[in-house]
Parts: sequence; C-alpha cells; structure tokens
Amino acid sequence: MRLNDCHNFHDFRTLARKRLPGPIFNYIDGGADDEVTLRRNSESFERCDLVPSVLRGVSSLDTSVTVMGQKLAVPFYCSPTALQRLFHHQGERAVAAAAARYGTMFGVSSLGTISLEELRKAHSGPQVYQFYFHKDRGLNRAMMERAKSAGVNVMMLTVDSITGGNRERDLRTGFSIPFRLNLAGITQFAIKPQWALNYLTHEKFSLPQLDSHVDMGSGVMSISRYFTEMLDPSMTWDDVAEMVKLWSGQFCLKGIMSVADAKRAAEIGCTGIILSNHGGRQLDGSRAAFDQLAEIVDAVGDKIDVIMDGGIQRGTHVLKALSLGAKAVGIGRYYLYPLAAAGQPGVERALGQLKTEVERSMKLMGVTSLDQLSRENLRFR
Repeated sequence: MRLNDCHNFHDFRTLARKRLPGPIFNYIDGGADDEVTLRRNSESFERCDLVPSVLRGVSSLDTSVTVMGQKLAVPFYCSPTALQRLFHHQGERAVAAAAARYGTMFGVSSLGTISLEELRKAHSGPQVYQFYFHKDRGLNRAMMERAKSAGVNVMMLTVDSITGGNRERDLRTGFSIPFRLNLAGITQFAIKPQWALNYLTHEKFSLPQLDSHVDMGSGVMSISRYFTEMLDPSMTWDDVAEMVKLWSGQFCLKGIMSVADAKRAAEIGCTGIILSNHGGRQLDGSRAAFDQLAEIVDAVGDKIDVIMDGGIQRGTHVLKALSLGAKAVGIGRYYLYPLAAAGQPGVERALGQLKTEVERSMKLMGVTSLDQLSRENLRFR
C-alpha cells in the first residue's frame, strides 16, 4: 500500500498502521475505557441527513470562514496534538507547511515537539497555542508570555484534561514518554525497524515548550505523570478569567460540552469555545460534540465563536457541523494518520482531499458560500 492508494480517512489509517510500531499507532488510535465515546464521535454524523437544493448556479465557490479573528481559506484547521515527531520525524513542521499550503490554521501543543518560535518564523498563517493549566502559576504565565512574544494568534486552554484519561491500550503495551515498554511493546517496535531507523537518525526527540520547565527526557517524568502531578485539578473559572485578561487577545477554551459552561466562557471574555471530548480520550461515555452543537450555538452563538472537533472524517461532516452553526471544525486524527504514513506529502494529500470533498458537497447541496448553509439543510433521524 502506497500514499497514492489513500483516498479517505480509513485508507490513511490503514497505511499508518502498517508503518508505525503498535504502541505508537495505538496511542493515536485509542480512546479511554471502552472507547464508546471515540466511536460515537463519528457515528453521531450518521444520524443526520443532508437535504440538497438544486438548480442554484454553483459554478464558483467560496470556502472561506473567519473564526476568532482569523481568515481561513477552508472551514477546517489542524488542531494541536502532542508528540508529533514520534509519528513521523517531520512532526509539526509537516503539519504547519501543509496547513499553510491550504490557507488554514494549525495548532501547537504544550507537548509539541517543535518550538513555537521555529514554526512562527517559518509560517505567517494563523497559529494556535494549546496549553494546560499547571499547579505552578508562574509556569502558566511564562508559557503565555512566550507564546505572545512568538506571535501566536490564538491562545487555547484545554479544560477537559486536569487528569489523564484511562487509555488501556497504552497500559497494555507500557507506552509512555520516555519509553518504558513491556515485552509486548518491545516486540512491536522490533518488527517495524524502518520507524526506529528514522527515529534514531534524526534530531533528538524533545518537548521544547516544556524542556526548560519539566524534565521529561531523562526518565524523571512520563506523560501520564505529567498529567497527574503537574496539572492543577483545582483550576476554576476565576483562574481562567485571570488568564483571559492577561492574554488580552483571541482566547478559546477547548473541551466545553455544556450550555452552562459555554455561557460562562462568553461571560469571562473568551472569544471562542471548542466543543470537544478530547477525541474520546478522556471521559468515556460523554456526549459527542456534534450532538451538543445545536443547543450550544442557540445559547451563545451570537456572543462567541463556536467550533467543534471530534469524529470529522468527511467533507459532508464539515458541512453538517457548519449547518448547525459551527464557525469551523478542528481535525486531529484526520491529519495524524497521514502524517504517520507519509510526512508532509501525506498531510497535504489528506487536507487536499477534505477540501475537494467540501467543494463537491457544496455544489451538490446547492450553495456557493458556507454562510448559505443552515438547519434547513438538515434532517435528523
């Protein structure tokens, strides 16, 4: 199987599985507990049907959107995800370059493997910085100041990860950073030597957003311990309100799922919220973001930009979310599998296919711009 054989999300997933050692593939692929929410994220779109209009004259299209003050050429962006150079040695460099090619936004995680500064210098397009709230308030301020100095456009605070989810696939292989694999995990690495060769012959793995604050490379701390010991479960709305004021710019909360929380985010001055269950990796049995979208848009859509991520696998999924009132959608696994499969060419192919699917679906729906979509286009079973 080659990159040219990949025509959809599932093809990229298959190719990534062939190329990655099992523990790393399962880190991307897995969810929490029984993975009910992970499955529900994509299944939620299947309960919603599109109602097309015809004879509308769709020879020219406008696929652009504006979200949190950022003009995007397409209605999707690359959500920040951790540890990308584990999946392919190009990591965030590949994702940022692909996002720039398609005129969209990309995110850098606190657990990212390329520095904010390098990516900001290389690409002038919209950039999001995702960070976690630490017990050390000085560390929180320092990270925000660094992002501001780097020229980051949007600050994104993840609020659904005050502790790590129960990811049993990782427990079975012993996956952690630094690696502490059990025999089953080691065997999986041994049968994928090409990954090891690439990993060992490129620059040393690091977490540059955290390197000066947390020792995670010498065996002192694993990712799971980072979530358990460094992050602050006592975080409150007052803490977030203080951060919003300190940042004094585009600030969004990722992990909002209730109307009450959406209203509170608007009240404290956030400019965006991202409906998300962390890709089904945190609270298993929680609601799918798509299923929560309508009621949250109805409650706060006129006050704050509402975005969603989770389960996007097709251009029609994007149109369904926008028809319910989302300003844009975030994608995660959708670009991680192509990254793992083929680096930058893989991510570019995936984003290009999603753009093509959005354009084709717009024509078949009878709309020339995304603001023409509405709930009149939808029926729920």
